[in-house]
Amino acid sequence: MIASLDIVILGLSMRSSWGNGHATTYRALTRALRRRGHHVRFLERDVHWYAENEDAPDDLESCIGLYGSIERLQDERADEVAQADLVIVGSYVPQGIEIGEWVQRTAGGTTAFYDIDTPVTLAKLGRGECDYLHPRLIAGYDLYLSFTGGPLLEELRRRHGAHALPFYCAVDAERYAPASVPQRYDLGYMGTYSADRQAALRSLLVQPAREWPAGRFVVAGPQYPRDIDWPGNVHRVEHLGPGEHPRFYNEQRFTLNVTRSDMVAAGWSPSVRLFEAAACGTPIISDPWPGLETIFEPGREILIARDRRQVLHWLRDMPSERRHAIGAAARARVLAEHTAGHRAQTLERYLDRVAQRSFLFRSEGAPA
Repeated sequence: MIASLDIVILGLSMRSSWGNGHATTYRALTRALRRRGHHVRFLERDVHWYAENEDAPDDLESCIGLYGSIERLQDERADEVAQADLVIVGSYVPQGIEIGEWVQRTAGGTTAFYDIDTPVTLAKLGRGECDYLHPRLIAGYDLYLSFTGGPLLEELRRRHGAHALPFYCAVDAERYAPASVPQRYDLGYMGTYSADRQAALRSLLVQPAREWPAGRFVVAGPQYPRDIDWPGNVHRVEHLGPGEHPRFYNEQRFTLNVTRSDMVAAGWSPSVRLFEAAACGTPIISDPWPGLETIFEPGREILIARDRRQVLHWLRDMPSERRHAIGAAARARVLAEHTAGHRAQTLERYLDRVAQRSFLFRSEGAPA
């Protein structure tokens, strides 16, 4: 383990998970970095919808700093950013372009962009609609930490000069584990509403629910339109805080993973929900996308569904022994490769790589 580091993260929000899947990722990574002896400060914009829905755990409250405007951020946090060993700017940060420019001017240590939405970001950049990252900033970051792996990394390097490396989401294995609770649902899904996921959700959960009235289903997440006609055997939960996620997964015989269209097209984009459910030992049924087989082995660690008939077959006919074996195999894979502790160690290796690159530049007489 490398020496203790001072790390500043400017992210979307860690204090609230309301409609914000970034929160659990940042919380898990922050805890893992702190366990390894690093000091982490998370800075986020003080906005009312997160202030009204705070659910940050007590152990992380001291890490969070708020700013009301970019001017206040620059006035009050300049020394902190300048002296940090590592400054990370996350995707979807309000005024992220201006903040990225300021960080690249101000930071004395390593700078990184953490893109938890890489395919969405590249699509926005292509349309000239990205308000948190500009192409001119990409090469200026020492690291481009990408939620997505695979071929998209080469595109980032070739088109934008990015120092792009894979940095998947991860799970806090101390908080997600199998539990002896009643299984209330045959199939569940958790995710904020997204129009481009709705067709797959309808095919892989809503239609099976209609065809199997005796089955028990649940959909958890905010912002779903009120006019959706849910079958009577689909229970709706508006929002679940991260502290309730482990129980939610353990209450399901199977859980469903549905992927946004940009992520499907890019591939190699595992959701944090995949790792959370797997850590609980809950068998996962997922829509297909390229690279999924590099995360979990199909048929042994995960089930890949292309239509409602497959889903209904598994729900009604799969022997419990095989179902438990799939969940256990997925959990073993996550504990071996996809915990927040693994990501913290990966980040340390990446920082060492940046240091080596800077040394080579200096030794060759080029500016570092």
